[in-house]
Amino acid sequence: MRFRFREPEAMLRAAFALARSLDSEGVVLSLNGPLGAGKTVFVKGLAEGLGVAAAIVASPTFSIANEYETAGGGWLRHVDFYRVEEPRELEELGFEDFLEAGALLAVEWGNRFPDALPRDHVELKIDRPPEVPGTRMAQAVAHGESSRRVLERWRTRLVESNQPGME
Repeated sequence: MRFRFREPEAMLRAAFALARSLDSEGVVLSLNGPLGAGKTVFVKGLAEGLGVAAAIVASPTFSIANEYETAGGGWLRHVDFYRVEEPRELEELGFEDFLEAGALLAVEWGNRFPDALPRDHVELKIDRPPEVPGTRMAQAVAHGESSRRVLERWRTRLVESNQPGME
């Protein structure tokens, strides 16, 4: 799936729709793109869709991991690999515990340590094309059967809600 977000609100709405498309299987989401691409903005929209106030969602660049209790009693775990130097640090953090069944896990800079991610995950590549200031281009790719189901439900929800920007 490809997106063109002309303003941050469009990214928030798309992420909200993704959150509403999840089921008990959960999802591991690898968010990749340059600094300032909107990875944390996307997580804010995801959080809102899970009943978490977007205002409390902050980039975990320095803390490495933040956890937010969802309205359904589960947890949204938001991790940032940007400052992680080696896989050993992920072990010390207890990253594997975040990968429990039904996990809702958003990993910024997941491409830095792809082997730490489960085989079945959704990758969202976000870019800021220099020729169109303020616009973000994104591509969602499913890596695995569960992730394919998540993307299909997300696509259906976006089409049904007439979400602009999906290509």
